[in-house]
Amino acid sequence: MSLNVAVQMDPIERINIRGDSTFALLLEAKARGHRLSYYTPDKLAQSGAAVFATVHPLDVRDELGRHFTLGDARRTDLTEFDVILLRQDPPFDMAYITTTHMLERVHPKTLVVNDPAHVRNAPEKIFVMEFSDLMPPTLITRDLAEIKAFREQHGDIVMKPLYGNGGAAVFRLTRDDLNFGSLYDLFATTFREQWMVQTFLPAVKHGDKRIILVDGEYAGAVNRVPAPDDLRSNMVRGGSPKDTELTPREHEICRRLGPALKERGLIFVGIDVIDGYLTEINVTSPTGIRAIRNIGGPDIAAMIWDVIEKKRKQG
Repeated sequence: MSLNVAVQMDPIERINIRGDSTFALLLEAKARGHRLSYYTPDKLAQSGAAVFATVHPLDVRDELGRHFTLGDARRTDLTEFDVILLRQDPPFDMAYITTTHMLERVHPKTLVVNDPAHVRNAPEKIFVMEFSDLMPPTLITRDLAEIKAFREQHGDIVMKPLYGNGGAAVFRLTRDDLNFGSLYDLFATTFREQWMVQTFLPAVKHGDKRIILVDGEYAGAVNRVPAPDDLRSNMVRGGSPKDTELTPREHEICRRLGPALKERGLIFVGIDVIDGYLTEINVTSPTGIRAIRNIGGPDIAAMIWDVIEKKRKQG
């Protein structure tokens, strides 16, 4: 089966191919003989019911410094593609939400991965609250009194933006931290929406597991261990990837989440687990494929394309 595939992503010249999951998906697509095209979200357009993009034919190579070649730009109706990979990174803002509305016009005739309507309706730090019994104590608010009461009850807390990514603006506050008022003011000025407040989990120093589910099934995992001088385990923030096995609790988390992910058409999902607690469900542009492969784990890019090809055959 040869598919006509487009990828909607951030500028391809800026990615770090050694860790980029989108690039892993593109390499696997090329290996399977699929035809690739590329565009950035700003190249989307809608005229009436038709959605277009200015796309470039794309070739990829696993070579630093020369990892891609683009062909001549062509304005293309997105229904000409069999598959579109929705892979631009957050922030999950109105620009991102707008692209999901536009892509919803062509899905499922053109299979968009992940389903754009459910990407829009399942932001990582809100969708996860449907499984609050699997989470550490968590509060979503921007109300000072609520945060003070939560901090008084739970002591050390973590504050982070509701629609951030990559560990940006994640802060730990101890029970007696005098920076609390200033940090609250900074968040209140910077973020119009609510933000997430969670109990601090000291076991994060031993790692934050990124677990990948493909079409609702466990596919692989990597333990991301933060640098000694940093709270955040994200690999873009200096976290180190380590091999890992799932605990019975983590397998149970996957079993609980799987049916909800499959029902929503969320084929490629990354969840974060610290010390047996679910903290996020990442559906916009999950990462971890290459990190898992690099530590001897399974080829998750191949698993994802197996599912995509099966869905295309089923129509």
